[in-house]
Amino acid sequence: MPFRALNRLTHSQAVILMLAVTLMWSIAGVVTRQLESAARFEITFWRSAFTALSLLVILPVWRHFDRSEGLLAQETPGAGWLERHWGVPKGSKAFWVSGVCWSVMFTAFMLALTFTSVANVLVIMSVGPLFTALVARVFIGQRLAVRTWLAIVVAGLGIVYMYGSQFLEATAEPGIDTSNLVLGSLIALCVPMAAAVNWTVVQRGQTHGEKIDLVPSVLLGAVISSLVTLPLALPIVATGTDIAWLALLGLVQLAIPCALCVVCARVLKAPEVSLLALLEVIFGILLAWLWAHEAPGTEVLLGGSAVIAALVVNELLGWWSRAGTPRIQTVDKLPQ
Repeated sequence: MPFRALNRLTHSQAVILMLAVTLMWSIAGVVTRQLESAARFEITFWRSAFTALSLLVILPVWRHFDRSEGLLAQETPGAGWLERHWGVPKGSKAFWVSGVCWSVMFTAFMLALTFTSVANVLVIMSVGPLFTALVARVFIGQRLAVRTWLAIVVAGLGIVYMYGSQFLEATAEPGIDTSNLVLGSLIALCVPMAAAVNWTVVQRGQTHGEKIDLVPSVLLGAVISSLVTLPLALPIVATGTDIAWLALLGLVQLAIPCALCVVCARVLKAPEVSLLALLEVIFGILLAWLWAHEAPGTEVLLGGSAVIAALVVNELLGWWSRAGTPRIQTVDKLPQ
């Protein structure tokens, strides 16, 4: 059975599967550019709704096989129907906060793509781990290594250069409206900010003995996002082709890779997951360039390269300094 094979991955197989996961994550931008008439909030609604529907089917089957393989933790006494089938725990505040964070990430990501370029959104998203480090430092007292502070400074300078150059270039030309660039950038910034709160809440919950399964919280986030955006999406104007594209995003770009990423995280170490996840930025920009003719400017390539380089060096140095890092059961990077 495929599920049993997934639960017995070697390290090399997990790396290859994680590469496939990042490729699936990266299709959001290029698919969004294929839409014919779907409006901003409608795009978010359909993608979130199809993600929720997909996970409602995938999760019970996945949990059944995990339970049969002894990989599923014991359910709490008196576990309800939602916990047995979809892993939704009763009385977990952290789980609900995580779900709200996911809903913000899903909604902000898709809205940002309708205002600014795929490259801009992906580069801003990539600084999520550095935002997380800062939030964890402030709220749960985790110390930051010098390398992380340097990475934050370099990544910040890269983003300032990238957006400053675009803004100055746009304002230098008469009649060019920069409002979409500014608004799209601010909306995109909500993604790493919500991700930082999410991971900090999850980590704090785990230190207090509360295990939070991330895939059910993704399901909750998709449900909240679809419910919130539905009234704003009316009247529905998407064509059948648009809905088919957005169904593809819900299933292939979010639901399936989210589940597969959790499996990879059982085999790979946290720095490996973080480094491989950065490929989403490269794949996403490349796909939008090749199939949506959205070529990134020089300022995006230079500024984005500084951001990615800072993240890679920070993760590699952290990896080498923590040679005995244990394997993890949760993931510190998932898609938007």
